[in-house]
Amino acid sequence: MSVAVRGAASHLAPMLDPQTAADRAQSAIARARAHGADAADAILVADTALSVSVRLGQLEDVGRSEGAELGLRVFVGQRSASVSTSDLSETGLAALAERVVAMARAAPEDRWAGLAPAERLLHGAPPLLDLDDGGEVPPQVLREAALAVEDAARSVAGVSNSEGGSAGYNRAIVALATSHGFAQGYAVTSHGISASVLAGEGAAMQRDHAHHSARHRTMLESPETVGRRAGERAVARLNPVKIDGGAMPVVFDPRVGGSLIGHVLGAISGPSIARGTSFLREHLGHAILPEGLSIIDDPHRPHGLRARPFDGEGLAVSPMALVERGVLQTWLLDSASARQLGLEPTGHASRGLSGPPGVTTGNVHLAGGSGSVAALIEDVERGVLLTELIGQGVNGVTGDYSRGASGFLIEKGEITRPVSGITIAGNLRPMLLSMRAAGDLEHRQGVNVPTIRVDGMTVAGG
Repeated sequence: MSVAVRGAASHLAPMLDPQTAADRAQSAIARARAHGADAADAILVADTALSVSVRLGQLEDVGRSEGAELGLRVFVGQRSASVSTSDLSETGLAALAERVVAMARAAPEDRWAGLAPAERLLHGAPPLLDLDDGGEVPPQVLREAALAVEDAARSVAGVSNSEGGSAGYNRAIVALATSHGFAQGYAVTSHGISASVLAGEGAAMQRDHAHHSARHRTMLESPETVGRRAGERAVARLNPVKIDGGAMPVVFDPRVGGSLIGHVLGAISGPSIARGTSFLREHLGHAILPEGLSIIDDPHRPHGLRARPFDGEGLAVSPMALVERGVLQTWLLDSASARQLGLEPTGHASRGLSGPPGVTTGNVHLAGGSGSVAALIEDVERGVLLTELIGQGVNGVTGDYSRGASGFLIEKGEITRPVSGITIAGNLRPMLLSMRAAGDLEHRQGVNVPTIRVDGMTVAGG
């Protein structure tokens, strides 16, 4: 058993609340301005995490981490620099501010860099998203959950071994402040449970897993449900068959179908568009999905795993259709990429502890699916249902797509035998345009999709 405590300033983490964290970020900005910065922003993240893992019914690891870190970005003219620290003392912040301003003076100019437009900042109280259940979870409670999830998985007939069960929680305080009038913070919790087991023996052994995450512990699935799902998935993969390759329908289980939407999100990010490195760079205002499908970004979904009251530059965020009835509506823009493209930021900036903002989304889902999964595949004479994707063979510039995969054979409209070691290939543009979706959408992850069918993909047998 091991116990780890992270962060030189870890004793500060439990003392911080959102307002105190925002005040500390403002203090760092004031020091930077005093040393000659023309503008600055700061993000502070303080978190506490506890996890327990077991294997074969025995406690394997207990890990606890506590930390508080601050990232400070300053501008001197059109020059900027960023640094981060876990020393949040007054002396530490003063030294940090002096150092980062000196770094900025020596940095090259960047005409696109700068804070977000002041008139677009979130003013007033942030939206109430119920992201924090407030409570710590005792190690014994997590240990019991980890044991229960593994026990449930191992009790499934055919399961032969275990890679373990785990349970954990995290609570974080996030605060952002800018030198032109923004200072807000919020708290967020995350709870999770998972199990990974093996079925079969020797070279024929198959592995699978299951997990569930939620903002509130009361919303977490029971250990028995998660564990049983892990065991049943592993057993279902036993005795995979080889298949002949060719062009055929490919059906993406919701476990893996979100990756298709992830490729769209990457392709419509402002930095990719500004660099000209996106296969969708010429398609704003054009159809990229069938007319009945939309991609919705909702950062205000209560309890959402990617919900947030403001973006990484302090801008207000709101639900929006990224793709509406098949037509691409917008790029995902932080302030720098918006300036480069001559557009307005869209509230999609993300912020780490060092470096400039990037681009991210809130809770995303594919809307417009209908009917059952059985109806979606009833006319498939021969195809595959994918439950796992392997590798990163996707070219974001051309849209060329090639991934290793495993799942199940579809024969005469029925899901039949497991398959593994296959390769699927195509191009994302025609794949997206031919997409069909069932009506089994559930909001379980940051990007959620129903079961998706794409016809005419090339499948190479394993």
